[in-house]
Amino acid sequence: MKRAAALLLTLSLAACATTETRLPNPATDVATIDVRRTPASAQAMDEIAAAYVRLSLEIGTHEDGYIDAYYGPADIKSAAEAAPRDKAALITATRELTARLDVAARRLSDPMERRRAAFLRAQLRAAETRLLMMQGTRFAFVDEAERLFGIRPRLRSLASYDADLAKVEALVPGDGPLWQRVESYLDRFTIPKDRLQKVFEAAIARCRGRSAAHIPMPASESFRLEFVTGKSWSGYNYYQGGYHSLIQVNTDLPIRLSRALDLGCHEGYPGHHLLNMKLEEQLAKGRGWSEFSVYPLYSPQSLIAEGSANYGIDLAFPAESRADTERDVLMPLAEIAVPSDDRYWQLLDAIKRASGARLTIAQQYLDGAIDRPTAVALTQKYMLVSPERADQSVRFTEQYRSYVINYGLGEQLVRAYIERGKPGRDEMWRRMAKIISEPTLPGELLGR
Repeated sequence: MKRAAALLLTLSLAACATTETRLPNPATDVATIDVRRTPASAQAMDEIAAAYVRLSLEIGTHEDGYIDAYYGPADIKSAAEAAPRDKAALITATRELTARLDVAARRLSDPMERRRAAFLRAQLRAAETRLLMMQGTRFAFVDEAERLFGIRPRLRSLASYDADLAKVEALVPGDGPLWQRVESYLDRFTIPKDRLQKVFEAAIARCRGRSAAHIPMPASESFRLEFVTGKSWSGYNYYQGGYHSLIQVNTDLPIRLSRALDLGCHEGYPGHHLLNMKLEEQLAKGRGWSEFSVYPLYSPQSLIAEGSANYGIDLAFPAESRADTERDVLMPLAEIAVPSDDRYWQLLDAIKRASGARLTIAQQYLDGAIDRPTAVALTQKYMLVSPERADQSVRFTEQYRSYVINYGLGEQLVRAYIERGKPGRDEMWRRMAKIISEPTLPGELLGR
């Protein structure tokens, strides 16, 4: 995930999110930014942003994990935590702040300022939704996803993934359940625990190198890598401000080689670490927009974060370059025998094509259409994992609910925007930098 680098999803999508402005068409538009603002409009937006930060921090006192990152002044956080309003008062405050924002937005003419207002409006709608959920309100899965993350998923039937399973089966023929054959084959590529540090450090270094060649980074940026247990996710980035992150990798289950570049890109570069650095550098510090000093997990910001982090894997390692890096660098470090053919990478691609089933399983489980044992069994079947890995996946859904849409659906949105018009590699990286450095909303990636 951010928040967990969980299994990637492949989803069909339908957009319902609406915004007043759109991200410029990457194939045709020339971005122009007028940073001049009237004192009145600047002051109004800055006051609303400050109220939003305080509001978010107060909400965070009612739910562990609601605030994913905060790197603003410590006294603001201390004051919010010392005297938080109750949930009912916070719901009222959220609605009042939205009304203030609507008035202020009408006075804005600069496109970037208008995008700022649209971003704040979407974040406030998500905050109101999460507060209602804290008080016991339950939304249907697709409604919850839309209200929290700014886009409405279109769910495919589980049966529609059966053809993808057939392609997986052709790669691992034999007797016994398909998931068992897949697990048995992939277990050959498990990283020994005493090699994890070296393999992950090497993977992250290569993710960083490929990203730094295209996106400038602050000279003081850094991260710390830790291996942990007892989590529902496989990896997590805790951004700590000042261009520094703590990246944690969960070792509850054996870690396979494919996770090294996945997590290195997703949690690090050009994923969460780089995105948070650019938002801090360009918006929180560069423009003085205090709203970007706080990151509420359950918000449209997460769909952009997870989607760009997932797509960043393919952006950094296109075509055969991923297999080449794993074959030539990471497998020797992990002391894993290099396969004589490409079946390993073909199997990983085939599994990814079936992984969108996870969203349908989550929807059915959270909406009460199936019980937990059924959700675990379906996860085993369609995600092609062991009972232990299936249980971890369902635990993630129980903890984070509709957050699961952000991985595959977010990746699709980012991919569609970056690859529109079949641009060259330099232009693709330029578009990625734009997404992670500006107040981007999911609907904007669709040109809405």
